[in-house]
Amino acid sequence: MKRRFWILVSIVAVSGFSQGMLLPLIAVIFENSGVSSFLNGLNATGLYIGILLASPFMEQPLRKYGYKPLIITGGLFVILSLALFPLWKSFIFWFFLRLLIGIGDHALNFGAQTWITAFSPEHKRGRNIAIYGLFFGIGFAVGPLMVPLVNINESLPFIVSSILSLIGWLFLFSLRNEWPEQDFHMSSMRGTIKRFATAWKYAWIAFLPPFAYGFLETSLNGSFPVYGLRVGLDVHQVSTLLVAFAIGGIVFQLPLGMLSDKLGRRKILRSVLLLGFIAFTMAGFLEHSYLALNICLFIAGMFVGSTFSLGISYMTDLMPKNLLPTGNLLCGIFFSFGSLSGPTVGGLFIQLFQSISFFTIISGLYLLIFLLTWIKTTPVNNTA
Repeated sequence: MKRRFWILVSIVAVSGFSQGMLLPLIAVIFENSGVSSFLNGLNATGLYIGILLASPFMEQPLRKYGYKPLIITGGLFVILSLALFPLWKSFIFWFFLRLLIGIGDHALNFGAQTWITAFSPEHKRGRNIAIYGLFFGIGFAVGPLMVPLVNINESLPFIVSSILSLIGWLFLFSLRNEWPEQDFHMSSMRGTIKRFATAWKYAWIAFLPPFAYGFLETSLNGSFPVYGLRVGLDVHQVSTLLVAFAIGGIVFQLPLGMLSDKLGRRKILRSVLLLGFIAFTMAGFLEHSYLALNICLFIAGMFVGSTFSLGISYMTDLMPKNLLPTGNLLCGIFFSFGSLSGPTVGGLFIQLFQSISFFTIISGLYLLIFLLTWIKTTPVNNTA
Protein backbone atom coordinates (compact mmCIF):
# COMPACT_ATOMS: atom_id res chain seq x y z
CA MET A 1 0.00 0.00 0.00
CA LYS A 2 2.85 2.41 0.84
CA ARG A 3 4.63 1.71 -2.43
CA ARG A 4 1.41 2.24 -4.39
CA PHE A 5 0.76 5.50 -2.56
CA TRP A 6 4.19 6.95 -3.32
CA ILE A 7 4.06 5.95 -6.99
CA LEU A 8 0.65 7.61 -7.32
CA VAL A 9 1.71 10.86 -5.68
CA SER A 10 4.93 10.90 -7.74
CA ILE A 11 3.07 10.68 -11.06
CA VAL A 12 0.74 13.42 -9.79
CA ALA A 13 3.85 15.57 -9.12
CA VAL A 14 4.90 15.15 -12.75
CA SER A 15 1.38 16.12 -13.82
CA GLY A 16 1.62 19.24 -11.65
CA PHE A 17 5.00 20.06 -13.19
CA SER A 18 3.64 19.99 -16.74
CA GLN A 19 0.59 22.10 -15.81
CA GLY A 20 2.67 24.58 -13.82
CA MET A 21 5.02 24.97 -16.76
CA LEU A 22 2.45 25.20 -19.56
CA LEU A 23 0.29 28.03 -18.19
CA PRO A 24 2.98 30.73 -17.74
CA LEU A 25 5.17 29.39 -20.58
CA ILE A 26 2.53 29.67 -23.29
CA ALA A 27 1.21 32.92 -21.78
CA VAL A 28 4.69 34.47 -22.12
CA ILE A 29 5.22 33.06 -25.63
CA PHE A 30 1.87 34.43 -26.83
CA GLU A 31 2.36 37.80 -25.08
CA ASN A 32 5.75 38.20 -26.79
CA SER A 33 4.09 37.26 -30.09
CA GLY A 34 1.48 40.03 -29.73
CA VAL A 35 -1.53 37.87 -28.82
CA SER A 36 -4.15 39.81 -26.80
CA SER A 37 -4.61 39.01 -23.09
CA PHE A 38 -8.17 37.79 -23.75
CA LEU A 39 -7.10 35.36 -26.52
CA ASN A 40 -4.13 34.34 -24.39
CA GLY A 41 -6.47 33.40 -21.57
CA LEU A 42 -8.89 31.75 -23.99
CA ASN A 43 -6.18 29.42 -25.26
CA ALA A 44 -5.38 28.36 -21.69
CA THR A 45 -8.96 27.13 -21.30
CA GLY A 46 -8.26 24.30 -23.76
CA LEU A 47 -6.89 22.11 -20.96
CA TYR A 48 -9.99 22.60 -18.83
CA ILE A 49 -12.42 22.20 -21.71
CA GLY A 50 -10.75 18.82 -22.22
CA ILE A 51 -11.37 17.97 -18.56
CA LEU A 52 -15.04 18.91 -18.80
CA LEU A 53 -15.56 17.04 -22.08
CA ALA A 54 -14.03 13.90 -20.61
CA SER A 55 -15.75 14.08 -17.21
CA PRO A 56 -19.06 12.36 -18.14
CA PHE A 57 -17.09 9.39 -19.54
CA MET A 58 -14.61 8.85 -16.68
CA GLU A 59 -16.61 7.02 -14.02
CA GLN A 60 -17.79 4.09 -16.15
CA PRO A 61 -14.32 2.96 -17.37
CA LEU A 62 -12.98 3.40 -13.83
CA ARG A 63 -15.62 1.06 -12.41
CA LYS A 64 -15.31 -1.39 -15.32
CA TYR A 65 -11.52 -1.58 -15.86
CA GLY A 66 -10.14 -0.34 -12.53
CA TYR A 67 -7.78 2.43 -11.47
CA LYS A 68 -4.53 1.37 -13.17
CA PRO A 69 -5.66 1.28 -16.85
CA LEU A 70 -7.34 4.68 -16.51
CA ILE A 71 -4.24 6.30 -15.01
CA ILE A 72 -1.91 4.74 -17.60
CA THR A 73 -4.12 5.87 -20.49
CA GLY A 74 -4.28 9.41 -19.11
CA GLY A 75 -0.50 9.54 -18.70
CA LEU A 76 0.02 8.45 -22.30
CA PHE A 77 -2.21 11.28 -23.56
CA VAL A 78 -0.12 13.80 -21.62
CA ILE A 79 3.27 12.49 -22.80
CA LEU A 80 2.35 12.45 -26.49
CA SER A 81 0.72 15.88 -26.37
CA LEU A 82 3.71 17.52 -24.65
CA ALA A 83 6.06 16.01 -27.22
CA LEU A 84 3.99 17.46 -30.09
CA PHE A 85 4.10 21.13 -28.99
CA PRO A 86 7.42 21.91 -30.76
CA LEU A 87 6.07 20.42 -34.00
CA TRP A 88 3.99 23.46 -35.00
CA LYS A 89 3.60 26.85 -33.30
CA SER A 90 -0.06 27.58 -33.97
CA PHE A 91 -2.80 29.09 -31.75
CA ILE A 92 -5.36 26.45 -32.83
CA PHE A 93 -2.93 23.51 -32.76
CA TRP A 94 -1.71 24.40 -29.28
CA PHE A 95 -5.32 24.79 -28.12
CA PHE A 96 -6.04 21.25 -29.40
CA LEU A 97 -2.95 19.85 -27.63
CA ARG A 98 -3.99 21.53 -24.40
CA LEU A 99 -7.41 19.95 -24.78
CA LEU A 100 -5.78 16.50 -25.10
CA ILE A 101 -3.60 17.19 -22.06
CA GLY A 102 -6.77 18.14 -20.16
CA ILE A 103 -8.34 14.78 -20.99
CA GLY A 104 -5.18 12.89 -20.03
CA ASP A 105 -4.53 14.84 -16.85
CA HIS A 106 -8.12 14.40 -15.73
CA ALA A 107 -7.98 10.63 -16.23
CA LEU A 108 -4.66 10.46 -14.38
CA ASN A 109 -5.66 12.69 -11.46
CA PHE A 110 -9.20 11.35 -11.14
CA GLY A 111 -7.92 7.76 -11.01
CA ALA A 112 -5.10 8.52 -8.54
CA GLN A 113 -7.24 10.79 -6.35
CA THR A 114 -10.11 8.31 -6.11
CA TRP A 115 -7.73 5.42 -5.42
CA ILE A 116 -6.02 7.31 -2.58
CA THR A 117 -9.31 8.40 -0.95
CA ALA A 118 -10.63 4.82 -1.21
CA PHE A 119 -7.73 3.13 0.65
CA SER A 120 -6.91 5.93 3.12
CA PRO A 121 -8.10 5.26 6.70
CA GLU A 122 -10.22 8.01 8.23
CA HIS A 123 -7.60 9.11 10.77
CA LYS A 124 -4.99 9.58 8.00
CA ARG A 125 -7.28 10.88 5.26
CA GLY A 126 -6.34 14.54 5.63
CA ARG A 127 -2.66 13.63 5.79
CA ASN A 128 -2.73 11.42 2.68
CA ILE A 129 -4.73 13.89 0.58
CA ALA A 130 -2.45 16.67 1.82
CA ILE A 131 0.60 14.69 0.62
CA TYR A 132 -1.20 14.19 -2.72
CA GLY A 133 -1.75 17.95 -2.92
CA LEU A 134 1.78 18.59 -1.68
CA PHE A 135 3.39 16.57 -4.47
CA PHE A 136 1.17 18.20 -7.08
CA GLY A 137 2.14 21.57 -5.57
CA ILE A 138 5.86 20.75 -5.68
CA GLY A 139 5.54 19.85 -9.35
CA PHE A 140 3.49 22.97 -10.00
CA ALA A 141 6.09 25.12 -8.18
CA VAL A 142 8.99 23.77 -10.21
CA GLY A 143 7.09 24.09 -13.50
CA PRO A 144 7.32 27.91 -13.87
CA LEU A 145 11.10 27.70 -13.43
CA MET A 146 11.19 26.20 -16.92
CA VAL A 147 9.83 29.45 -18.43
CA PRO A 148 13.25 31.19 -18.73
CA LEU A 149 14.41 28.25 -20.90
CA VAL A 150 12.27 29.80 -23.65
CA ASN A 151 15.12 32.32 -24.09
CA ILE A 152 17.39 29.42 -25.10
CA ASN A 153 14.93 27.49 -27.25
CA GLU A 154 11.11 27.55 -27.27
CA SER A 155 11.01 23.75 -27.67
CA LEU A 156 13.25 22.95 -24.69
CA PRO A 157 10.66 23.24 -21.87
CA PHE A 158 8.22 20.98 -23.75
CA ILE A 159 10.90 18.35 -24.34
CA VAL A 160 11.99 18.34 -20.67
CA SER A 161 8.40 17.99 -19.47
CA SER A 162 7.58 15.12 -21.84
CA ILE A 163 10.69 13.17 -20.76
CA LEU A 164 9.89 13.58 -17.05
CA SER A 165 6.29 12.48 -17.69
CA LEU A 166 7.53 9.37 -19.51
CA ILE A 167 9.79 8.38 -16.60
CA GLY A 168 6.98 8.69 -14.05
CA TRP A 169 4.53 6.90 -16.34
CA LEU A 170 6.73 3.79 -16.60
CA PHE A 171 6.48 3.18 -12.83
CA LEU A 172 2.71 2.79 -13.11
CA PHE A 173 3.09 -0.58 -14.79
CA SER A 174 4.42 -2.11 -11.55
CA LEU A 175 1.14 -1.44 -9.70
CA ARG A 176 -1.51 -4.07 -9.08
CA ASN A 177 -4.91 -3.06 -10.42
CA GLU A 178 -7.94 -2.54 -8.13
CA TRP A 179 -11.59 -1.54 -8.58
CA PRO A 180 -13.83 0.83 -6.57
CA GLU A 181 -16.94 -0.31 -4.68
CA GLN A 182 -19.82 -0.90 -7.11
CA ASP A 183 -23.27 -0.53 -5.62
CA PHE A 184 -24.81 1.35 -8.53
CA HIS A 185 -25.71 0.19 -12.03
CA MET A 186 -23.73 2.00 -14.69
CA SER A 187 -25.84 1.20 -17.74
CA SER A 188 -28.48 3.95 -17.66
CA MET A 189 -28.14 7.71 -17.89
CA ARG A 190 -30.86 7.95 -15.25
CA GLY A 191 -28.64 6.11 -12.78
CA THR A 192 -25.75 8.48 -13.56
CA ILE A 193 -27.92 11.54 -13.00
CA LYS A 194 -29.20 10.05 -9.74
CA ARG A 195 -25.64 9.47 -8.48
CA PHE A 196 -24.64 13.04 -9.31
CA ALA A 197 -27.76 14.44 -7.61
CA THR A 198 -27.19 12.32 -4.50
CA ALA A 199 -23.52 13.27 -4.32
CA TRP A 200 -24.44 16.95 -4.68
CA LYS A 201 -26.93 16.63 -1.82
CA TYR A 202 -24.29 15.12 0.48
CA ALA A 203 -21.32 17.37 -0.25
CA TRP A 204 -22.09 20.45 -2.39
CA ILE A 205 -20.23 22.69 0.06
CA ALA A 206 -17.04 20.62 -0.40
CA PHE A 207 -17.01 21.25 -4.18
CA LEU A 208 -16.57 25.03 -3.74
CA PRO A 209 -12.95 25.00 -2.48
CA PRO A 210 -11.76 23.01 -5.57
CA PHE A 211 -13.64 25.54 -7.75
CA ALA A 212 -11.90 28.44 -5.99
CA TYR A 213 -8.49 26.79 -6.27
CA GLY A 214 -9.00 26.06 -9.95
CA PHE A 215 -9.89 29.70 -10.62
CA LEU A 216 -6.92 30.88 -8.56
CA GLU A 217 -4.42 28.51 -10.14
CA THR A 218 -5.20 29.31 -13.76
CA SER A 219 -5.82 33.03 -13.34
CA LEU A 220 -2.59 33.39 -11.36
CA ASN A 221 -0.50 31.28 -13.73
CA GLY A 222 -2.30 32.14 -16.98
CA SER A 223 -3.35 35.80 -16.59
CA PHE A 224 -1.02 37.21 -13.93
CA PRO A 225 2.10 36.85 -16.17
CA VAL A 226 0.38 39.15 -18.68
CA TYR A 227 -0.66 41.58 -15.91
CA GLY A 228 2.80 41.44 -14.35
CA LEU A 229 4.55 42.28 -17.63
CA ARG A 230 2.18 45.21 -18.16
CA VAL A 231 2.82 46.73 -14.71
CA GLY A 232 6.59 46.62 -15.21
CA LEU A 233 7.72 43.21 -13.95
CA ASP A 234 10.09 41.14 -16.10
CA VAL A 235 9.76 37.44 -16.97
CA HIS A 236 12.15 36.37 -14.20
CA GLN A 237 10.25 38.34 -11.55
CA VAL A 238 6.91 36.93 -12.71
CA SER A 239 8.19 33.36 -12.55
CA THR A 240 9.70 33.82 -9.06
CA LEU A 241 6.44 35.39 -7.78
CA LEU A 242 4.54 32.31 -8.97
CA VAL A 243 7.13 30.11 -7.27
CA ALA A 244 6.73 32.11 -4.02
CA PHE A 245 3.00 31.37 -4.01
CA ALA A 246 3.57 27.69 -4.80
CA ILE A 247 6.24 27.31 -2.08
CA GLY A 248 3.83 28.85 0.44
CA GLY A 249 1.32 26.15 -0.46
CA ILE A 250 3.96 23.45 -0.17
CA VAL A 251 5.13 24.57 3.28
CA PHE A 252 1.67 24.39 4.88
CA GLN A 253 0.00 21.66 2.78
CA LEU A 254 0.83 18.77 5.11
CA PRO A 255 0.44 20.65 8.44
CA LEU A 256 -3.01 21.91 7.42
CA GLY A 257 -4.04 18.41 6.30
CA MET A 258 -2.97 16.90 9.60
CA LEU A 259 -4.57 19.76 11.51
CA SER A 260 -7.85 19.11 9.68
CA ASP A 261 -7.75 15.47 10.90
CA LYS A 262 -7.67 16.74 14.47
CA LEU A 263 -9.73 19.95 14.45
CA GLY A 264 -12.16 19.25 11.61
CA ARG A 265 -12.13 20.05 7.91
CA ARG A 266 -14.79 22.79 8.02
CA LYS A 267 -13.00 24.84 10.68
CA ILE A 268 -9.69 24.72 8.80
CA LEU A 269 -11.37 25.53 5.48
CA ARG A 270 -13.09 28.57 6.91
CA SER A 271 -9.82 29.81 8.39
CA VAL A 272 -7.77 29.45 5.21
CA LEU A 273 -10.47 31.04 3.04
CA LEU A 274 -10.65 34.12 5.28
CA LEU A 275 -6.88 34.45 5.59
CA GLY A 276 -6.50 33.97 1.82
CA PHE A 277 -8.95 36.83 1.23
CA ILE A 278 -6.89 39.08 3.52
CA ALA A 279 -3.56 38.12 1.89
CA PHE A 280 -4.76 38.77 -1.67
CA THR A 281 -6.37 42.05 -0.62
CA MET A 282 -3.01 43.16 0.77
CA ALA A 283 -1.29 42.01 -2.44
CA GLY A 284 -3.54 44.36 -4.39
CA PHE A 285 -2.41 47.32 -2.27
CA LEU A 286 1.29 46.39 -2.37
CA GLU A 287 1.67 45.11 -5.94
CA HIS A 288 4.10 47.87 -6.99
CA SER A 289 6.70 46.57 -4.55
CA TYR A 290 8.33 43.38 -5.81
CA LEU A 291 9.50 42.37 -2.32
CA ALA A 292 6.13 43.07 -0.68
CA LEU A 293 4.30 41.20 -3.44
CA ASN A 294 6.59 38.19 -2.93
CA ILE A 295 5.74 38.16 0.78
CA CYS A 296 1.98 38.55 0.16
CA LEU A 297 1.87 35.74 -2.41
CA PHE A 298 3.93 33.47 -0.18
CA ILE A 299 1.51 34.07 2.73
CA ALA A 300 -1.50 33.59 0.42
CA GLY A 301 -0.02 30.30 -0.77
CA MET A 302 0.44 29.15 2.83
CA PHE A 303 -3.30 29.43 3.40
CA VAL A 304 -5.17 28.86 0.13
CA GLY A 305 -2.63 26.50 -1.46
CA SER A 306 -4.39 23.68 0.42
CA THR A 307 -8.00 24.48 -0.57
CA PHE A 308 -8.12 21.78 -3.25
CA SER A 309 -6.83 18.96 -1.03
CA LEU A 310 -8.91 20.14 1.93
CA GLY A 311 -11.98 20.19 -0.29
CA ILE A 312 -11.35 16.58 -1.38
CA SER A 313 -10.85 15.45 2.22
CA TYR A 314 -14.00 17.25 3.30
CA MET A 315 -15.95 15.66 0.43
CA THR A 316 -14.69 12.21 1.51
CA ASP A 317 -15.92 12.88 5.05
CA LEU A 318 -19.39 13.80 3.81
CA MET A 319 -19.79 11.18 1.06
CA PRO A 320 -20.82 7.49 1.40
CA LYS A 321 -17.97 5.26 0.25
CA ASN A 322 -19.85 3.82 -2.74
CA LEU A 323 -20.24 7.39 -4.05
CA LEU A 324 -16.56 8.31 -3.71
CA PRO A 325 -15.83 8.01 -7.47
CA THR A 326 -18.77 10.33 -8.18
CA GLY A 327 -17.67 12.75 -5.46
CA ASN A 328 -14.09 12.82 -6.75
CA LEU A 329 -15.38 13.31 -10.27
CA LEU A 330 -17.50 16.28 -9.14
CA CYS A 331 -14.48 17.76 -7.34
CA GLY A 332 -12.61 17.52 -10.63
CA ILE A 333 -15.52 19.03 -12.56
CA PHE A 334 -15.80 21.99 -10.19
CA PHE A 335 -12.03 22.44 -10.27
CA SER A 336 -12.33 22.49 -14.06
CA PHE A 337 -15.14 25.05 -14.02
CA GLY A 338 -12.96 27.27 -11.87
CA SER A 339 -9.91 26.62 -14.04
CA LEU A 340 -11.88 27.25 -17.20
CA SER A 341 -13.23 30.59 -16.00
CA GLY A 342 -9.93 31.71 -14.40
CA PRO A 343 -7.81 32.70 -17.44
CA THR A 344 -10.79 33.95 -19.47
CA VAL A 345 -12.27 36.08 -16.69
CA GLY A 346 -8.78 37.12 -15.59
CA GLY A 347 -7.75 38.15 -19.11
CA LEU A 348 -11.01 40.05 -19.62
CA PHE A 349 -10.63 41.74 -16.22
CA ILE A 350 -7.12 42.93 -17.13
CA GLN A 351 -8.38 44.26 -20.44
CA LEU A 352 -11.47 46.08 -19.11
CA PHE A 353 -10.39 47.26 -15.64
CA GLN A 354 -6.86 48.53 -16.10
CA SER A 355 -7.03 50.82 -13.05
CA ILE A 356 -8.10 48.03 -10.67
CA SER A 357 -5.67 45.47 -9.24
CA PHE A 358 -5.82 41.99 -10.73
CA PHE A 359 -5.85 40.52 -7.19
CA THR A 360 -9.25 42.09 -6.45
CA ILE A 361 -11.11 39.41 -8.39
CA ILE A 362 -9.33 36.58 -6.52
CA SER A 363 -9.83 38.07 -3.04
CA GLY A 364 -13.53 38.66 -3.81
CA LEU A 365 -14.04 35.01 -4.79
CA TYR A 366 -12.44 33.70 -1.59
CA LEU A 367 -14.55 36.05 0.53
CA LEU A 368 -17.73 34.80 -1.19
CA ILE A 369 -16.92 31.12 -0.63
CA PHE A 370 -15.94 31.83 2.98
CA LEU A 371 -19.43 33.28 3.53
CA LEU A 372 -21.07 30.27 1.82
CA THR A 373 -19.32 27.83 4.16
CA TRP A 374 -21.49 29.14 7.01
CA ILE A 375 -24.56 27.57 5.39
CA LYS A 376 -25.38 24.47 7.46
CA THR A 377 -24.75 20.98 6.03
CA THR A 378 -25.08 17.60 7.74
CA PRO A 379 -21.77 15.65 7.85
CA VAL A 380 -21.70 11.87 7.65
CA ASN A 381 -19.14 11.59 10.47
CA ASN A 382 -17.61 13.73 13.15
CA THR A 383 -14.37 14.60 11.28
CA ALA A 384 -16.24 17.12 9.11
